[in-house]
Amino acid sequence: MTRFERFFRIAAGLDMDKNDVKRYGDFVNNKVYDLLLMAQATAKANVRDVIEPWDLPITKGLQESIHHFRDLDEEIELRPILEQIAARPPLDLALSDDTAARLPLIVGGLSLALARAFTIIEPELKNPGPSEWERVSRIFDLLL
Repeated sequence: MTRFERFFRIAAGLDMDKNDVKRYGDFVNNKVYDLLLMAQATAKANVRDVIEPWDLPITKGLQESIHHFRDLDEEIELRPILEQIAARPPLDLALSDDTAARLPLIVGGLSLALARAFTIIEPELKNPGPSEWERVSRIFDLLL
């Protein structure tokens, strides 16, 4: 079992397969890009040319998921993998070192929230299919 599979099993009792890995990568990259776009707008509005951590629109729920992810990550050690997954989209502004260092934790928080969202929309779900991925992605699009 890969760390990715183990994470989703521990986080929400889900069984993920190789199709889910691609969907997951797309989901994470899209949401990180959305967060960074909003952070860039905040930095520009404050007349800065660097995106700082406080520019990121981290909601209370996402912050809680980040904290819970930290606890899970001690057991799974997924953070090194998340550093590679979170592709950095081209932006007009640079990321500060602190902002770049936070991205793996943000990805971890998004990952935990994603896993738990599957079980909210479908409590008995064990292996998410395309329709569940679509529903969960649409919910995140509304909120992030």
